Amino acid sequence: MTSLKTIRGPGLFIAQYLGPPPFFSDIDGVSSFAAENGFKALQVPVHDKAIIDTERLEESGYIDNSRRTIERHGLVVSEIAAHRAGQLLAVHPAYDGVMDAFAPPGLRGDPAARQQWAEQELRRAMALAARIGTGKLATFSGSLLWPFFYPYPPAPPGLTERGFDALAARWRPLLDYADKLGVDICFELHPGQDLHDGATFAAFLDRVDQHPHARLLYDPSHLRLQHLDYLGFIDRWHTRIAAFHVKDAEFRPSPDRGVYGGYGDWVDRPGRFRSPGDGDIDFAGIFSSLTRYGYDGWAVLEWECCLKNAFDGAREGARFIADHIIHTTQRDFDAGMRRSAPPDELDRILGLKP
Repeated sequence: MTSLKTIRGPGLFIAQYLGPPPFFSDIDGVSSFAAENGFKALQVPVHDKAIIDTERLEESGYIDNSRRTIERHGLVVSEIAAHRAGQLLAVHPAYDGVMDAFAPPGLRGDPAARQQWAEQELRRAMALAARIGTGKLATFSGSLLWPFFYPYPPAPPGLTERGFDALAARWRPLLDYADKLGVDICFELHPGQDLHDGATFAAFLDRVDQHPHARLLYDPSHLRLQHLDYLGFIDRWHTRIAAFHVKDAEFRPSPDRGVYGGYGDWVDRPGRFRSPGDGDIDFAGIFSSLTRYGYDGWAVLEWECCLKNAFDGAREGARFIADHIIHTTQRDFDAGMRRSAPPDELDRILGLKP
């Protein structure tokens, strides 16, 4: 009998649905919205204390109450997300000013204190992932090398290696802490991060001794806009994929702008994020490949579209994911035609014996 697993879904990454009306400012409101639109799980970010406050982890009943609120709407937590804290764990000085927007106000202008806070917040987010039952933390890697991603002017010999050594040194204690908690750290490969493609992830793994809790959040949109083989990526890295963002993208060649976008707004860039089904990503191929390799985590909508509004994106995205999930067969289609045969008969079939 075929032994396959069915991807779970649809889930919703709620970060883009938080804010003033008509968006949502508490976990009950965003859970109700998600359930009404057909979602089965939430990927919950930790940057908004009104949604979930990692500093209240030890407060009696706090996490249980948050879980019950989500479950009351028929939902579960797919992953905890701490992208901003991951970003702030490693920041090149060129980005200090813009990255300060992600830090608590009292830490802005103090990179050392900001980094220390980021490490503490990542630890709290991992503890939350363990306590709330998902066991998965989605995050960014941060970046010390991104200003040098294009090799002109050429970087001094050893700069790249030194950058990855330093990044790994910051993450290794966190990966070991994740091991103690039984939590996977799912890095979203993303431009602007030192971990942005398969080669950079491999360089990182080499420096953390192939740590078993260094996993991947697979988001094909970022691979598409880098012109990577996003289906071949699954073949290469499927053993590390532990989370999945369903986010579409498209690349439309332009006579004026290239893959770097010419500093244009998203709507003007050749490479644009789109709602699922509106871009050019082969999601049928992606769901088939992930199913083939036994991925049974969540398919989570991340709405980022330069044209379509968030509410239409959610409603259509939930249906899109549900329609792409492959409910796996528990019986091989040719099972009724097969019969067993002892070795002697096999030899006769092959003409090896009379």
